[in-house]
Amino acid sequence: MSGASTPMLEIGDLHVAYGQVEAVRGVSLGLEAGQIISVIGPNGAGKTTLLGAVMGLLPSRGLLRFEGEDLHGLDVEARVERGLCLVPEKRELFGELSVLDNLQLGAYAKRLRSDALKRRLQSVYDRFPRLAERRKQRADTLSGGERQMLAVGRALMSEPRLLMLDEPSLGLAPLIVRDILAIVRRLREDGVSILLVEQNARAALESSDRGYVLETGEIALEGDSHALADDPRVQATYLGGGTHDDD
Repeated sequence: MSGASTPMLEIGDLHVAYGQVEAVRGVSLGLEAGQIISVIGPNGAGKTTLLGAVMGLLPSRGLLRFEGEDLHGLDVEARVERGLCLVPEKRELFGELSVLDNLQLGAYAKRLRSDALKRRLQSVYDRFPRLAERRKQRADTLSGGERQMLAVGRALMSEPRLLMLDEPSLGLAPLIVRDILAIVRRLREDGVSILLVEQNARAALESSDRGYVLETGEIALEGDSHALADDPRVQATYLGGGTHDDD
């Protein structure tokens, strides 16, 4: 968190507990506007919990600021209105509703007028032509890759400035993973900052500027993503100790 400018997202000594069990302990990280930050680590490390706390889904204590504003006390809808949005690990689409209906629900917190809603929909369709083709189709009939596109598209309907993605590669074939992460990188080019939680450490570090390794609720390592990918411990634990790219 060095430098004169204030980070877009500031997390300092953050603690999140489930009852008596602390799932996140003393986590600190900063994200500058225009950055892609990745958080990697094993199952149960607290990655999803961290995102839940930032989004307001879980109570937390510690420093938590977005664009200089304290997030404590703001509910989920208020955080969405300020430009935060989360694409959850399980996507949580409304399967019985159409692609179009799911997208429109993504704009609910913004309460867009009809013309603004149409422009936002067109923007998502331009980014995801497949969703335009499937707009009348039920969400539960889509392929895994299409569902992930819909989950991201629904989040983009709220016009986020910071998009948090929880395991976007989960359950997807390698080729689809590459497509999804290419979309993530293009989002940054369009002015959306990204906080990426991902078990596919290689893909995450290749797609981000800076990375954090979360283990048992604490930051074990952090640094430039390329440097982390070269770290022997990260290579041995998360990258299989080799340089193959088929994970």
